[in-house]
Amino acid sequence: MRRIFLPVFLLIIHSPLLAESGGAWKAGAADVDITPDYPVRLSGYGSRTAETQKVAQRLHANAIALQWQDDKPAVIVSVDNCGVPAAVRAEVLKRLTTGGRTIADERFALHSTHTHCAPMLKGVLPFLFGEDLSAEQVKHVERYTEDLTAHIVSIIGQALDKMEHARLEWSVGKVYFAFNRRLKTDAGFQNAQNYNGPTDRALPVLCVKSADGKKLIATHVSYACHCTTLGNNEIHGDWAGLAHEEMELRFPGSVSLIAIGCGADQNPYPRKENRFAINHGVSIAKEIVRLINSPMLALKGPLNCTHREVMLPFETLPTLAEWQAKVADPNKQTAYHAKQHLAMLERGEKIPPALPYDIQVWNYGSDLLTINLPGEVVVDYSLRFKREFDPARTWVNSYTNDVPCYIPSQRVWEEGGYEAGGAMIYYGRPTRFASGIENIIAATVKQLVPQEFSTRRILNPAAALSGAIKQK
Repeated sequence: MRRIFLPVFLLIIHSPLLAESGGAWKAGAADVDITPDYPVRLSGYGSRTAETQKVAQRLHANAIALQWQDDKPAVIVSVDNCGVPAAVRAEVLKRLTTGGRTIADERFALHSTHTHCAPMLKGVLPFLFGEDLSAEQVKHVERYTEDLTAHIVSIIGQALDKMEHARLEWSVGKVYFAFNRRLKTDAGFQNAQNYNGPTDRALPVLCVKSADGKKLIATHVSYACHCTTLGNNEIHGDWAGLAHEEMELRFPGSVSLIAIGCGADQNPYPRKENRFAINHGVSIAKEIVRLINSPMLALKGPLNCTHREVMLPFETLPTLAEWQAKVADPNKQTAYHAKQHLAMLERGEKIPPALPYDIQVWNYGSDLLTINLPGEVVVDYSLRFKREFDPARTWVNSYTNDVPCYIPSQRVWEEGGYEAGGAMIYYGRPTRFASGIENIIAATVKQLVPQEFSTRRILNPAAALSGAIKQK
């Protein structure tokens, strides 16, 4: 693989503010290889029919532990996977507590890179293939789910053990390979490049440095784009994995966490070739390096973390007769989806009328607001929150803490198409959401966000300039 080396010139900015914040923070980071050494089904694309042992790029999980003064620690984890479920996250927290390293639920952010070339996990996209996996394949999926859980517990412990006095800085850049993928045609919405569709090209970057600023401990970024440059049956981290690899080549010994913003209706372009994935990953790394070499804003604490679960209602559930009719559908995924729900009814189980949805909000003093949303969230949400709150201080992630299904905005819901409801069969949800879930989510976020972030203020020229969102 051709490597593209980037010049690195770390600028050390000395000021009383940096010194003050550096002395108050502690941080540690860790990285672990999570590539399986046994055959396993890959998630993301239903067209795959067999397990794979081909490794085109190795996969990683990464962790940052943060602590402001004597507050409780908080942990950020990123995983090269299509989607880590809430059940794995809950098990990680349970095992940490059992091991004497309790992390509060609201102080744990678990991000999935959403690469479509990583192993399937138990409980995510369970109906993707439209058929049951073989007993051997199920065994391998369950084994990898357990292996990943243990790896996440391990790296969190390592990150906590490595904590040292640190400084936190952040800024926002831009990267341009993401485009809206919902193209309106006479036959409906096609998955194709839509040059005029809404996008969010912002690249927020959090840098964790040693207290003296001489060592880069970790970087954490997110970008609102699907991780779908590649689609063959080979293990690969896609552009997110390549960005991670580039950053750790540029800064040996540091840890790089890549997350995904509200990119459920955004694709990388161009795509389908390995060289494009490399270019996309390098473009992310180049922008991170550019920001590191420019003045960044020092983050002060405290790090306040909160969350709240809401229920997102589904439309009226199908009747028994409607489920029975769907079993005969010529589309095997649709038929399989119906068979599974009929089996639930035959076992006397109740089909849930709503989805539990846990919204997480963090704020670093009055300097930075982070909104973490589960699921495949469309771009309208990040654009909305950057209108409702100070865009220069607002960072929105999705694919965080759970990936239960697509989360459409009201606009997308009314337009229809794959993101509006068509994808629900792959996630095993009974039907699409009812109208109005965007306002349920937005109202809850507003309740959790400190009022101070509703006031716009310019933090620094770079943040103000980069905070503007390109919408075409």
